[in-house]
Amino acid sequence: MFRQQHCQTGRRSEKGDEDMSKNYETVIGLEVHVELATKTKIFCSCSTAFGGAPNTHTCPVCTGMPGSLPVLNKQVVEYAMAVGLATNCTITQHNKFDRKNYFYPDNPQNYQISQLYLPICRDGHVEIETAAGKKDIRIHEIHMEEDAGKLVHNEWEDVSIVDFNRSGVPLIEIVSEPDMRSADEVIAYLETLRQTIQYLGASDCKLNEGSMRADVNLSVREVGSKKFGTRTEMKNLNSFKAIAHAIEGERERQIELLEMGRKVIQETRRWDDNKESSHAMRSKEDAQDYRYFPDPDLVPVEISDEWIARVRAVQPELRPAKLERYKKEYEIPDYDARIITESKRMADLFEATTALCKKPKKVSNWLMGETMRLLKETAQDADDLSFAPKHLAALIDLADAGTINGTVAKEVFEEIFRNDVDPEQYVKKHGLATANDESALRSAVEQVLAENPKSVEDYKGGKKKAMGFLVGQTMKAMKGKADPAMVNRLMKELLEQ
Repeated sequence: MFRQQHCQTGRRSEKGDEDMSKNYETVIGLEVHVELATKTKIFCSCSTAFGGAPNTHTCPVCTGMPGSLPVLNKQVVEYAMAVGLATNCTITQHNKFDRKNYFYPDNPQNYQISQLYLPICRDGHVEIETAAGKKDIRIHEIHMEEDAGKLVHNEWEDVSIVDFNRSGVPLIEIVSEPDMRSADEVIAYLETLRQTIQYLGASDCKLNEGSMRADVNLSVREVGSKKFGTRTEMKNLNSFKAIAHAIEGERERQIELLEMGRKVIQETRRWDDNKESSHAMRSKEDAQDYRYFPDPDLVPVEISDEWIARVRAVQPELRPAKLERYKKEYEIPDYDARIITESKRMADLFEATTALCKKPKKVSNWLMGETMRLLKETAQDADDLSFAPKHLAALIDLADAGTINGTVAKEVFEEIFRNDVDPEQYVKKHGLATANDESALRSAVEQVLAENPKSVEDYKGGKKKAMGFLVGQTMKAMKGKADPAMVNRLMKELLEQ
């Protein structure tokens, strides 16, 4: 339930939700901020590494000292162009930077260097796919800008301190048109953007570290109306779960206000995912005048046809093309191909492992099965996978050769997943190789049969499931290292004598 708080609405009954969905349409546009994967900041040589001690990645430029001058990082421009080309945008070949003037404690210059009048990319689109089908979401523009610092609030001492490490970290802001109509479409759009940008290597897009953040602009209107309703903005949502909850909560809040005959106020709101409610931060009825003007310290950026061609030439294979290629080249099921290509790291791991062992379906099985299980168990993301492709390939070869059985293979893989061990050395060190000595196995089977006369009697009396128990006891006696096929053959042979 969404809690009611200061004119915020809780969920209505299921029937009420159905009625609302029939009468009102949700209109959503997004502003997505992405931190680019450069090693240095946009206008200085300070490190962009995440997690440094406060105010250690700073210099006079990114702390706004008088007399310091910005110098544009070329890689920022190329990453922005790459994202623009991948999202079907037109590159603005003559673009420039502007100053957005405002005061906030974590904004050291009292202005932000951004692009208003001539952004680097315009008029693009991406295709999304939801349960309702495929749809194009238009992109109004992509512009380059610098990030602000970070305020750290100490509630115990009632003070706030400023960390400027993030100040000057390069961003692109991707501004969509208001083309989305549901939380499902928003999540599909964000996932498409994230996959595209990760495949390009332009950003890691880790929402939990703030390298991808979304502001949601949302309004509602009666179904069939062409006029937009009054929109609100929800700032810096940093998980897909929070974004989906915020959209549903804000949609219901606005509809309830309209149903009561009240107006929706244009404002910025903050979503509290723990309380499942939002609260107003500031009103936007009178739009703030940021007094934009061209930055006098930065010359316009001139992008030649040749430069665009060079960036286009090195664009990697993106997910849609990779997905189709996997199904044709590797002959793996559509479902497997979709899961594997959702993460560039997983896709790279699949291709590298397959190149070594030449067994794409078995590589896919290990990634889809044990890898996904362990990722879930350890609360990790596919991008966190760190084991070497050669170790997974070697494990698959060991299992195929019968050197280890399936049970041991899973045990060894868990060590590969956690510690990236060499499977051949691990198997040798721990004595895990399959016992293929038929005389030794026959002796073990005979002993199990002698120790379990009741199960032998059950089997001979027609209870064929008893053999499963006897095989299990044999595997236990062999410490899981026996060849299951050989144990089954010997067991059946001796039982039917």
